[in-house]
Amino acid sequence: MNKKDPAAGPDKLPPDQWVGAYGDYLFRYAVSRLRDQNAAEEVVQETLLAGIRFQSQFAGKGSQRGWLMGILKRKIIDFVRRRDKHARDSKANPNADATDELFKENGFWKKGVATWSAVPDGNLESSELWEIVAECLKHLPDGQADAFVLSVLEEMDSDRICEALEITDTNLWVRLHRARLRLAVCVGSKWNDE
Repeated sequence: MNKKDPAAGPDKLPPDQWVGAYGDYLFRYAVSRLRDQNAAEEVVQETLLAGIRFQSQFAGKGSQRGWLMGILKRKIIDFVRRRDKHARDSKANPNADATDELFKENGFWKKGVATWSAVPDGNLESSELWEIVAECLKHLPDGQADAFVLSVLEEMDSDRICEALEITDTNLWVRLHRARLRLAVCVGSKWNDE
């Protein structure tokens, strides 16, 4: 048995070893993107099944874990697309306007909503901040959270996001705007509590 780290090189493990070798890594990645452990389990399972089904397509030029990660990213986008379609029929209104929560009637910021970040660049490098952002993402409507994750965390361009979520450029901009406003409120309150 080869003792080499399975993620380090192009070694090809048999599928019955994938869960032990790659499962935790894939699961943590999926949870960080989907914000839901059940959804993460589902997409990781779909990834492993697709990997088994199409294992003959792994050319061995890169790591097997990297190949599975590519499958996982596509499965996450598919899951987000399906979830977004189902959310359109749900009670939650992802298009609700957050401006009432942030601004007074005269247009000025409500007290305390814009005080969380004195040094944005310094805060972005902080792992504590990203933990708070991840927690706050759980409280956003799925459509807004998905748009934010795909744009900021996955660094997808607008055209690909619009295609994946089946929305217009304008709708994407609105979702991102609302997500950022809500995240500012949530992160601000949690950051100040810490």
